[in-house]
Amino acid sequence: MTKTGFGLLVSVLVLTGCAEPPPPEKSLVRPVKAMQIAATKDFEGRSFPGTARATQEVELSFRVAGPLISFPIEVGQTVSEGELLAQIDPRDYDVKLRNVQGQLQEARATFKSATDEYNREKRIFDKDPGATSQRAIDRANERRERSRASVNSLEASVAAAEDQLSYTQLKAPFAGTIVATYAENFEDVRSKQAVARLVDDSRVEMIVNIPESFISMTPQVKNVRVRFDAFPDRQVPAEIKEIGTEASEVTRTYPVTLIMNQPEDFKILPGMSGGVSGDPPDEMLAVMGALTVPVGATFAVGEETHVWVIDPEKRRVTKRKISTGMLTNAGIGVTKGLNAGDWIATAGVHFLKEGQEVRLLESDGG
Repeated sequence: MTKTGFGLLVSVLVLTGCAEPPPPEKSLVRPVKAMQIAATKDFEGRSFPGTARATQEVELSFRVAGPLISFPIEVGQTVSEGELLAQIDPRDYDVKLRNVQGQLQEARATFKSATDEYNREKRIFDKDPGATSQRAIDRANERRERSRASVNSLEASVAAAEDQLSYTQLKAPFAGTIVATYAENFEDVRSKQAVARLVDDSRVEMIVNIPESFISMTPQVKNVRVRFDAFPDRQVPAEIKEIGTEASEVTRTYPVTLIMNQPEDFKILPGMSGGVSGDPPDEMLAVMGALTVPVGATFAVGEETHVWVIDPEKRRVTKRKISTGMLTNAGIGVTKGLNAGDWIATAGVHFLKEGQEVRLLESDGG
């Protein structure tokens, strides 16, 4: 090796030795679904707040504008489906309808005349082609088609004018109670201007927000009942109408809609607040006191069952061995290894590693 080559080799080795080592690879922060677990017994006796609302409610308005000539309804009045609630002066709309009806009659007469002329030209041509011409037949057909189009257009105008006239009457779309009025008789109202509010309070709904730790138990809950603040000594039986599938971004709770009939001896009004409670299903009573976790939150290591427990402050996971009990529709019971209030990963458990930092996609605010 020449001196020059040896010098270059030494220079490369020196520079390589002086270079800083590469930075350590940053650990992956894995997003995970998580939940705060609760004991099945905690569901019993728990009350969830909610507010009543009508099953149907609507702001009533006219589809046309004009002065009111009839507005007999009052707040608190009960009305039937189809009952006339208010009326706009129909005279302008009636005149418009009569005008287009007259134009339609003239157009139909013109169409009849044009059709007769076309048929006459066609008969003459069929008997004696020399007595008329194809051009004359074509002109007659063009007049007939133009008059036909005029009839079709005016028929549509008549239908629209009839609708406009019918819109001067405001009728109840369903049976219910008038809870507000926004206009006075003889007042000019605009199209789509609300004049009254109608609610159907024959049945009442209530939306309650259920924490994620209890949402899996909700479909099996029995004897759902509502106690309203205005009637603390009475309980109203209710049914679960709908369970939301998406948690609130703020509270991380799921909306559950209940529905109930009006009691016979008192009336529930929209806006009344109360608390909702229910009884755990029979299969949960058998494991009362145990913790319940989703089956997907568990994984096996050999013959042992584990879950990933999340440190809520450090956002890191730790593998923990558990003892399981009965499997129910709500999940699997845990008899040992977890405590109420622990946070666990509920999905993607096979992709986590001991001590790995995670980012919670779903959590429970309480």
